[in-house]
Amino acid sequence: MIPAKLVDRYLARLIAVPLAATMVIAAMLLLLEKMLRLFDFVAQQGGPVSVVWRMLANLIPEYLSLGIPIGLMLGVLLAFRRLAVSSELDVLMATGYSYRRLLRVPYMFAGALAFVNLMIVGFLQPYSRYAYEGLRYELRTGALGSSIKVGEFTTLGKGMTLRVERSQDGGRELSGIFVMAERDGAKKLAVTAEHGRFMATDDVNTIILRLRNGSLVHDQPGFSSPRVLTFANHDLPIDLPKEGAFRLRGGRDGELTIPELVRTGHAGNGDKKEERKSRAEFHFRLTEVATMMLLPLLGVALAVPPKRSSSAVGVFLSIVMIVSYYKINEYAEALGARGGMSPFFALWIPFALFAGLIWWMYSTLAHVPGGQPIAALERQASRFGAWLRRRFARHDPAAIAAG
Repeated sequence: MIPAKLVDRYLARLIAVPLAATMVIAAMLLLLEKMLRLFDFVAQQGGPVSVVWRMLANLIPEYLSLGIPIGLMLGVLLAFRRLAVSSELDVLMATGYSYRRLLRVPYMFAGALAFVNLMIVGFLQPYSRYAYEGLRYELRTGALGSSIKVGEFTTLGKGMTLRVERSQDGGRELSGIFVMAERDGAKKLAVTAEHGRFMATDDVNTIILRLRNGSLVHDQPGFSSPRVLTFANHDLPIDLPKEGAFRLRGGRDGELTIPELVRTGHAGNGDKKEERKSRAEFHFRLTEVATMMLLPLLGVALAVPPKRSSSAVGVFLSIVMIVSYYKINEYAEALGARGGMSPFFALWIPFALFAGLIWWMYSTLAHVPGGQPIAALERQASRFGAWLRRRFARHDPAAIAAG
């Protein structure tokens, strides 16, 4: 019999490579898709490029929570598929190994990754999502260093307009500056300067625009003519827009940790709608983590093709099943939050049905002689592939010449 430790190490190596690759690729694809929209959003708000990277960094936990289950399932599936296609799986079965014994290593991966995913969706993701929304709020409301639009007139506070030709250092270092300000309804200032920089003050509602090498035109009632001054340095105080502070964390259920969802869902303060939403979000996250413990069974059930077949239908079907179940869960969460059904039953009934389907598929493969849970699909895929080959062979010049 092949030593168990060698088999476990071999399986671990086969699973680890596609698992890591799939997880990273899935997360990166999601980030790249989001990056394009974030660049457009930040450009429209006049923000610096650095804000895009900060926003993307806060999205990594959310996308990892999606990439980890896909990576686990494809890692197990591709590892067992390789064993099956190369007949190594038959050798292991002949030497006394069962599917149950071979699942030991996949479940080690599943347990560790389920714990990691629980920490992400239960504790890390709520804070990162709140930070992401905070950055969006700052861009929209005009944190000055990230809201100055180059080449356009920007209104700052009350009675002040600013235009700059160039912006550097995240919007803090400015060049080619024009400022028009009106104070107390009568006092008017027009300022031009070669360079300027925003400086913080002790007052959180006021900042200083420190100007260098410019001219100032001062006019107000009582002056026979406007006064013109040149300066090497001049500090111009700017009142920040009177925007309300960003809301506290928890304005949305996705920003609450699991313990906070439990407290909110059973607060008993009379707000039934908020309690339902919290309970629905709580059960959604638990089912998301619990589903990971089913993925090794699903991966093995879909990995083994029929004899004398190398069809990859199982790989395609696995992705369809995972995505479909995730969308059903999203609908069930919304249904539970609206009160159309108890959040517990809305989320756990689909989970039980999905678990039953996976167990039937695994049992068919592992305990039924010659059992193949997706044999019908495999046969149809083989027939379709053969039809396509014949179809293209009719138009292949080499095949026509040979015929």
